[in-house]
Amino acid sequence: MTLLGYQIPNFTYPDIAPEDLFPTVTAQAVEAEAAGFDTVLVMDHFYQLPILGEPDEPMIECYTLLSALAQHTSRVRLSALVTGNTYRNPTLLAKTVTALDVVSGGRAQLGIGAGWFELEHDALGFEFGTFTDRFEKLEEALQIILPMLRGERPTVDGRRYRVTDAINSPAPLGRIPVMIGGGGERKTLRMVAQYADESNLICGRDEIGRKLDALAGHCEALGRDRSEITVSLQTTACVAPTHEEAVREFEAYLQRNPRAQVRSASTIVGSPDEVAARYAELLAAGVDGVTVNAPANGHVPGRVTLLGETLSAVVGR
Repeated sequence: MTLLGYQIPNFTYPDIAPEDLFPTVTAQAVEAEAAGFDTVLVMDHFYQLPILGEPDEPMIECYTLLSALAQHTSRVRLSALVTGNTYRNPTLLAKTVTALDVVSGGRAQLGIGAGWFELEHDALGFEFGTFTDRFEKLEEALQIILPMLRGERPTVDGRRYRVTDAINSPAPLGRIPVMIGGGGERKTLRMVAQYADESNLICGRDEIGRKLDALAGHCEALGRDRSEITVSLQTTACVAPTHEEAVREFEAYLQRNPRAQVRSASTIVGSPDEVAARYAELLAAGVDGVTVNAPANGHVPGRVTLLGETLSAVVGR
């Protein structure tokens, strides 16, 4: 379960040559593992998101990257946050996640969502469809993927997908946890209650209680024990040894990325004590854990270590 996850959302770092890009990413994963993070996650996108930069900034395909990071880590779970269901046939995704589990020694996690980045779909030729289309696809996909991950051979003749006696061999080394990302109270959280082990919310602190109530309601309607589901909150942070250093590093990031929409209002910026206090407030709102990214300074040696050590104390790891 993800109580403290480190997400790597960007691959645009100042003064980093192309040949040093993967080592810079690897260093963050290695620091995260040593500092107490239980999961390392990367985005499943092919274009950079508007909130972080320009579409043509570097984006490494997530499952190739996760499989490579598996060779440099030994303990952390490895996951997309989250896989866009629209990008892969569900049988291919089941095989891909299983391959990650095999090459990582049983550390794969399936993070999945309906998909939402319309520009990426249109530019690269992925069918986008309507909101309803994407959620219907996600639900049918889960009815194929989950049995394949659990050693079954599903046959599904659905509106969106058709498979017959779908075989997944080799099987995963263990039970692959499933995280569904998003905070939609009617559709997403109902699917969490029905299919998932974990929920990753994207919402403000003042919305957490309502989201948790909605999830509990879906669990009750489906006869699911709410305590079986781990709920984490997606966050962004910039921590440094002092408040002044953190502010300086965050402002430098904004100068490098003038169109990025990540701002101090949605980013926790400060010294370890300040950051710990803010995260304690989030956890007090009722979530079990957090996922955190650090686009401003995660590439700076030692910053992921500082972030992990700071937050480990807060989440009790």
